[in-house]
Amino acid sequence: MKKPIYLGVILALLSTSTFLANAQDKIIRVGFNPGPYKEQFEKGVAPYLIKKGYQVEYKDFSDGIQINDAVARGNIEANIMQHPVYLKSVNERLGIENTGIVQVPTPPMGLYSEKIKQLEKPTEGTTVSVPNQASNEYRAALVLQSLGWIKIDPKSDPATFSQRNITENPYKIVLKEMDNAQQVRALPDVDYGLIQGNFAVSNGIKLASALKLEDPTSNFINVVTVSGKNKDAQFSKDIIDGYHSAEFKQYIASNAQYSGYLLPDYLK
Repeated sequence: MKKPIYLGVILALLSTSTFLANAQDKIIRVGFNPGPYKEQFEKGVAPYLIKKGYQVEYKDFSDGIQINDAVARGNIEANIMQHPVYLKSVNERLGIENTGIVQVPTPPMGLYSEKIKQLEKPTEGTTVSVPNQASNEYRAALVLQSLGWIKIDPKSDPATFSQRNITENPYKIVLKEMDNAQQVRALPDVDYGLIQGNFAVSNGIKLASALKLEDPTSNFINVVTVSGKNKDAQFSKDIIDGYHSAEFKQYIASNAQYSGYLLPDYLK
């Protein structure tokens, strides 16, 4: 008489463990740095995922290294904060294999100033703040080159770029390397700041106020990043579908705050 009872208990435990495993599979933990990507995901993609039975958890990070390490270690399932060039450099630095699975609307880097209201030929010794990360300093240099202020070696590698790759600097422009977040605070102390879009908009700076925005390039459109082993996981496929959904397209199109963003092909 006891065997059926024991069997029933075992089956109940197995059923419970299966339920808990399935429930755990339906939790997506997503990491963010300061910027617009958390709001994009929360309002434009998460509703789609929730309808599919997922529970979404949001994690905030202050830098690009820890947030990628968290993905690689499985502490979070995904992050949304970086473009492929930066992702590649972090992978090489940490010896990990994170990968981008879908592009997201990205505010471009812009040239801003609190001292100068109209773009003009720079005076000798003009100071410009630039990000202290190689790939993003490269982006800044491209903007300055597009203005005719400097020239860079066409063979420059964005992942290892430094000021040594500047071949001509006729106006003797001083490039001050700074942490991204510091650039906004330091804007009154320099003539210009070449600031990444996410840090500009998260600090209330409008893209329309930029004296110059970077030229669109797919290399610098940000991506949703997951661990390489999870690139074909079901949750990855569902995140991609969420960004490609009619709901997300409607969300982006109906919010003027995304005007001027670099857009993935699926939104054009």
